[in-house]
Amino acid sequence: MKGAVASQTARGAQAVARVMRPRSVAIIGASARPGSSGQNILQGLKLNRFQGPIYLVGRSAQPIDGLPVLPSPEDLPEGVELAVLTLPAAGVRDAIAACVKRKVGAALVFAAGFAEAGARDVQEEVTRIAREGDLAICGPNCIGFTNNVDGLTLHMLFSREARRSQPGDKPGLALVGQSGGLLGHLQRAVEARELPLSYVISTGNEAGLDLADYTDVLVEDAATRVILLYGEQIRRPAAFLAAARRARAAGKPVLLLHPGRSARARAAAQSHTGAMVGNHGAMLVSVADAGVLAVETMDELTDVAELLTRYPEPPAKGPAVFTASGAYVALINDFSEQLDLEFPALTDATMETLKATLPHFGTAGNPLDSTAGAAPGANPILIRALVADPNVGSLFVSYPISQTKQVEEIIQGLEGNAKPVSVVALGDSSTLPADLMDVANSGPFVFGRSSDRALRAIARYTGYGKLLARPRNDAPPQPFPALPPLGQGTQPEWVGKKLLAAAGIRVPEGALARTEEEACVIAARIGFPVAVKAQAAALSHKTEAGGVILGVANEPALREAWLTLQNNVARAQPGLVLDGALVESMSPRGLELMVGAKRDPGWGPVLLLGLGGIWVEALGDVRLLSPGLPQALIVEELLKLRSARLLTSFRGAPPVDVEAVARAAALIGRLMLTVPAIAEIDVNPLMAYAKGQGATALDALVVTG
Repeated sequence: MKGAVASQTARGAQAVARVMRPRSVAIIGASARPGSSGQNILQGLKLNRFQGPIYLVGRSAQPIDGLPVLPSPEDLPEGVELAVLTLPAAGVRDAIAACVKRKVGAALVFAAGFAEAGARDVQEEVTRIAREGDLAICGPNCIGFTNNVDGLTLHMLFSREARRSQPGDKPGLALVGQSGGLLGHLQRAVEARELPLSYVISTGNEAGLDLADYTDVLVEDAATRVILLYGEQIRRPAAFLAAARRARAAGKPVLLLHPGRSARARAAAQSHTGAMVGNHGAMLVSVADAGVLAVETMDELTDVAELLTRYPEPPAKGPAVFTASGAYVALINDFSEQLDLEFPALTDATMETLKATLPHFGTAGNPLDSTAGAAPGANPILIRALVADPNVGSLFVSYPISQTKQVEEIIQGLEGNAKPVSVVALGDSSTLPADLMDVANSGPFVFGRSSDRALRAIARYTGYGKLLARPRNDAPPQPFPALPPLGQGTQPEWVGKKLLAAAGIRVPEGALARTEEEACVIAARIGFPVAVKAQAAALSHKTEAGGVILGVANEPALREAWLTLQNNVARAQPGLVLDGALVESMSPRGLELMVGAKRDPGWGPVLLLGLGGIWVEALGDVRLLSPGLPQALIVEELLKLRSARLLTSFRGAPPVDVEAVARAAALIGRLMLTVPAIAEIDVNPLMAYAKGQGATALDALVVTG
């Protein structure tokens, strides 16, 4: 019973508060040596005018900075709220045990050399001791935190005075991450942009408090508007997703940078924080479904964060682009296609204004090239027309700015505007006049120097708006009636197809034959030609074993095929007992697609769509989707495949019935959501026919957990 209580008191808002805003602090491993971690913490407390009692524990027989030094953590008074451990790894376990005895509320642990170095058992022992003793832990292998709300910085590498919130301050960004070094980069980037920063929290190996704890607390924090996370492993997916959904409901954006797309990245994360990285694709699908924007680079993280800080409600509509170069119009159209960013068509009224304002050789449209010959005073009119267009979600200005007057004209065109605006002064890192920079940096827009970087951020930002605007149905899906019973492990194809058919997915006409005579009866009923497929749960590669014979034309050929099939399987897997053979009608030609689903142990089920047959492995052209995605959105995802041209009238072929494919995928998603025993479903191929003619599951692999 105590363990259950401890697991709650060592987590949650109160536990985070004991770390971030303690009323008393003990420094275990205190030192008088300048630059030591113990001195950095002590001087940090003094710089921030910490008002609570400070206790020092160390080897010094003399006072340090006028404070007495206790010889052991066991000499601390009971109930200190935060102990900062500036000890090597070898001393952490005993110090944690001593803190538990003295009823310390939380511990900030800097030492490395735990799970990230292979000493996972040592870290787990520290975690156990702390949890059983109601002790919250931040770390180990962390570097501390900055609290700009209450005015406290505790950092192992330096002493610094934190800001303290004042009445009227705007809410800002919170940075939380498992890498102290990366957080330092992000903090400098955010501060250089003069964005409000509420907290910077290094979580390290997360032996105690983790990203889910901090995210959950920051959802309720009035000083935080946007939450930026760096995670190499999200240790409690369900808790994190619940916190992310709360953030979404509160209108508080959550951005996540998470390595692990490549094998080398997963190996690096393992050595860095001891993270046992799970299914990265499943993670991405799940966090997006909860309203989290996952970005791929540090630049994207800071760039999108700046947009969200200035404009917290990202638009679902694409941007209007204002430039003065026909060449850039061509380049940006290419780049936007890579970024999956659409430039909306402008209304007739907007087009009339543009045409009336541009010189006769100008070309109205989106992107808009104002040309080098625009009349004086034209730019504010053009910008005002673009940003006012109801089809436009934001404005992107990429312009050869060299004079303050040009910036002032942009600002003039934006009077009364509430839409997001990004402005780039072309010329890379060329020096701009100081007065120009002052006006640009204080303007009603995000200002930068790289068009490519700015457009990438706009694409992510707009994609996030689309994600948040996506229709949702939070009602639990209805279970299917009368599903067939499933055994444990891999199911034979005939059982998998019974499951699919019961869910409403079309399968070939036919049945399981247990004898040669039954095969002949089934074939006579459904009509020749037929396919004959050996059936056994242990026969995972039927084709390679010679267990599939297609195009059997008549009864004599069927009897011969039955014998051939039995002999082939006996040679390939001696001793294997077959359930029988599936006798099915042959499918007409169509496009081979693949629909699959897999249940990740941490993140739950995820859908997979792609080109089928051997191409799914050869090309890897797949889309990963939430299993609860509505059918209309599944169609949209299908059309984003690199091979999507095959779904349309490619080389004279009729368009594919993508609605039927999407319906099959939606039903498979519903199966995964309503039948927890199913670990995996693989339909390859799903033969898709011409529009209006449906799709048929020609093969089915179902695995239960």
